[in-house]
Amino acid sequence: MDELILETRGLTKEFRGFTAVHEVDLRIRRGTIHALIGPNGAGKTTVFNLLTKFLEPTAGRIIFEDEDITGARPADVARRGMVRSFQISAVFPHLTVRDNVRVALQRKLGNSFHFWRSERVLDSLGPRSEALLDAVGLSGLGDALASELPYGRKRALEIATTLALDPAMLLLDEPMAGLGQEDIGRISALIRQVAADRTVLMVEHNLSVVADLCDVITVLTRGRVLAEGDYATVSANPEVAEAYLGTGHA
Repeated sequence: MDELILETRGLTKEFRGFTAVHEVDLRIRRGTIHALIGPNGAGKTTVFNLLTKFLEPTAGRIIFEDEDITGARPADVARRGMVRSFQISAVFPHLTVRDNVRVALQRKLGNSFHFWRSERVLDSLGPRSEALLDAVGLSGLGDALASELPYGRKRALEIATTLALDPAMLLLDEPMAGLGQEDIGRISALIRQVAADRTVLMVEHNLSVVADLCDVITVLTRGRVLAEGDYATVSANPEVAEAYLGTGHA
């Protein structure tokens, strides 16, 4: 639990003179659920884009699994085991639930065309795809088209396709966005289950979810780290209360 899986040092991103992220130091411990929260415009999404290399930092370093990945490409970062859900793991609406998972599983084989050419490869992925569907609560829905799933179940399918890559660390970008209360409970339980043997870093607006799930919370405001700690610590911080004043949410 004391081992760091991800660390940033002085992470900074400027856009034509505007500093969106300013010298952010993150220390994410292996096996934890870590939240990144803050008011709108605080820089949360920019940090996620920097970590997954969809943006290049202006300054600073990113260390993942004791390796400097600051100059790595997005595909290399995912291959090393840090995967951003709901972006990398796109769901194909006109494929079945099962076939979505099979496509994701084949990405680890290093040949994305196997799915279309080989029935043998397709069959060999069956047991693993069924296990993943069962793990995210989609057992029995394998033959349904992804487009037919309710929104909350699509989120579960997206997590399944991400887990198919067997990541060491999941980055979840607002996993509860657009979900009803029942689905929030289901996806929260799924995240807790997923985090049993991997690390999760999440951006989330729903503070009750953050309070319930997260071991450590980093609060950003205006691109800087304002506070960090467990929920009791950060919620008692008067600067955090001031940053959220009038927003009603993270």
